[in-house]
Amino acid sequence: SATQEEGGWFRSWCRMRTRALCGGRLAAGRTGRPGTCGRRRPWRALSALLSDGQKAAYEADGFLVLEGFATAADVRELRERGDELVRSFDPETISIFSTKKQEKTMNGKTNVDSRQYFLDSASNVSFFFEEGAFDDDGNLQRQKEVSINKIGHALHDLDPAFRKFSRSDKMKALLDSLGYREPTPVQSMYIFKQPKIGGEVVPHQDSTFLYTDPPSVIGIWLALEDATVENGCLWGWRGSHKTKGVERRMLLDEDEEIVFDKDPVPHNLGEYEPIEVKAGTLVIFHGQFYHMSYENKSSKSRHAYTFHVVEGADGFDWSPDNWLRRREGFPFEAMT
Repeated sequence: SATQEEGGWFRSWCRMRTRALCGGRLAAGRTGRPGTCGRRRPWRALSALLSDGQKAAYEADGFLVLEGFATAADVRELRERGDELVRSFDPETISIFSTKKQEKTMNGKTNVDSRQYFLDSASNVSFFFEEGAFDDDGNLQRQKEVSINKIGHALHDLDPAFRKFSRSDKMKALLDSLGYREPTPVQSMYIFKQPKIGGEVVPHQDSTFLYTDPPSVIGIWLALEDATVENGCLWGWRGSHKTKGVERRMLLDEDEEIVFDKDPVPHNLGEYEPIEVKAGTLVIFHGQFYHMSYENKSSKSRHAYTFHVVEGADGFDWSPDNWLRRREGFPFEAMT
């Protein structure tokens, strides 16, 4: 939570009506997450975090690289917490994640509904394995620690370490400097990009998966290890957010099946450039910015923590056909 001022600020906050963001309009009275009391937010003293030149670069390019945003201690804490989560995970309930096929399939040994497991992950800390982690009989070929693709999708709310980083004063100041009035995290992932089997992430726009009207999603990606061409760094199409619009949507239809409204858009991969960064670097990207990553065929992993934020202020509607829907009683929560 934000640093609280003495006395009146806190009392005013306690009297606020609750608000939420769980299947409809992001507006007062229709949702149940905390709003704001209209008083000065203490973290706004940090809003000079981005220079005018950096803001202009983000607007022109659709992404911005912020070296050293996270401290070595921040990176270590998130890495250690990711390791703890994996150690505590029982791999008997297994999901395989593929961005190529956009399907989520479960190990044949289990009797778990893969679609429901994926949908439930909106409100949980869930584990997804790499496609190459299993043999033809569905047996895990390597230790779980080097087989998991990602953990998602509610780390930013449910896990104390990831919540602290995602809602830090510095993060709030960053989003404030980009014009967000009520930045609201909706999805988070710890991505492992495992050595040898780390899967490809095909070209995509984040607004395809997390849509508001008007579009407002921003991706926030933290390198927890050095990311290079060799171990599957991000690649981006500079300026694509300005010319393409939201070209495709992933929806939950009336039968609660995950579908796309259009076929994949062909891409000239020659337009993409690598975004190689050191651990502790933060990369932010516009919701309509096309980005991707290749398979990791190297002997080094490429851990990262990423989360997505939308505008929760009046005038922005969370699309009711988004796949990501929180369970009843667990609304999205704006940064305050």
